[in-house]
Amino acid sequence: MAKAKALAQLGETDLLEKLSDAKEELFNLRFQFATGQLENSARMKQAKKEIARLLTELRAREIADAESLEAAVVEDSDD
Repeated sequence: MAKAKALAQLGETDLLEKLSDAKEELFNLRFQFATGQLENSARMKQAKKEIARLLTELRAREIADAESLEAAVVEDSDD
């Protein structure tokens, strides 16, 4: 399980790849749960938290990019 500091060091493509893998894992866990084959149901909660961490990091980067772009536009209009 990756923590926020470790996620902050990854590139955007790595984050998207990890997100895809985590969503696929959650799908498989849900399928196993539905068929009665899931032995560790706590793993579903861990997978959901991992997805949330990845989405949070991606959103934080999106917000930071938008703020820097807005600051650049405001700076250019002041000149």
